[in-house]
Amino acid sequence: MGYELRTNVIEPKRNTFDYLVERFGDRPATRYQEASFNLQPKENFHYRPSWDAHRELYDPDYSALKLTDPYKYTDPRQYYYTPYVANAADRYESFAQTLKYVEDRRLLDKMPEAWHTVLTGFVLPLRHYEQGAQLVFTNANRFGFGTTVTQAAGFAAFDRIGNAQQLSLIGLSLAGGAADTLTDAKKNWLYAPNLQGIRQTVEELLVEQDWAAGLVGLDMLDDQLYPLLYEHLDERALFRGAGPYRLFARHFNDWYRGHRKWLNALLKAWTSDPGHGEGNRKVLGEIITRWYPRACEAMAIFARGIADQAGSLSIVGAAERGFAEVAASLTKVGVPTETFNATATKGANT
Repeated sequence: MGYELRTNVIEPKRNTFDYLVERFGDRPATRYQEASFNLQPKENFHYRPSWDAHRELYDPDYSALKLTDPYKYTDPRQYYYTPYVANAADRYESFAQTLKYVEDRRLLDKMPEAWHTVLTGFVLPLRHYEQGAQLVFTNANRFGFGTTVTQAAGFAAFDRIGNAQQLSLIGLSLAGGAADTLTDAKKNWLYAPNLQGIRQTVEELLVEQDWAAGLVGLDMLDDQLYPLLYEHLDERALFRGAGPYRLFARHFNDWYRGHRKWLNALLKAWTSDPGHGEGNRKVLGEIITRWYPRACEAMAIFARGIADQAGSLSIVGAAERGFAEVAASLTKVGVPTETFNATATKGANT
């Protein structure tokens, strides 16, 4: 008996889901659209939260920053679950290969003493900073409104705990697999004077009632901390015999560049919103007037600590340049900065 194989084209009875037809029309949708748009619960809630009875369980009023249509914001990376997980797995695998390369050649043992001080006294304690950042983004994921916004915040929360784990792996490697270095890092986070400004700012952001204010306030720290540690010190390590630091810094810097894409797009969406743009710019100005000077002061103290303990001659100047660079980046996305520049400079010099 013979068989003949043929292919048949089966025309779909419908192009996409009804909730996407309402927004995009009756045409095939992308996977990102299927997983991201028109999914925010808006009605048929059983009860209001007992701890905040004047708002619904999911309510745009959990933040003073509003979007007329939350789905006008889209993640430039087009992340939904599958591509996010694949990207995160690739990043982790790349980091694991770098760590194995460093361990196999015992490169950490060959680093100059000053760079050991930078790594153990200032970088490793930031695993607790990353854990705090995870909670800030988890809060945004829970109380934000619009799936394109909340899922990006949720992915960022997973990224931050991943960053903390990577820093922990570096600490374990420094101690030959023991937890001694991580124990010392926790003590530094709790008690080292040069870390207390960052720690205090993060802990106060944890109890910020407005989820978007918490997110923006943390960004005031991130946008100074990451370039300082993983760009400026990365370049200095090239000429100071600190190759392992450069190998690790590359991973954190690459992650942060991708992270900035969705945050910058969100800031721009807030400031350019047709219905709420003017009000959002005012609110952002108030949020940043509160958190930007504190972030600058915390970073100035942090940089002076590295200068004093590790002998860096350039890091204080790099931190001061970072103040201006953050203000410039905010101006690009439409956030008014003239109201807090002078305050930040004054705070950083105290």
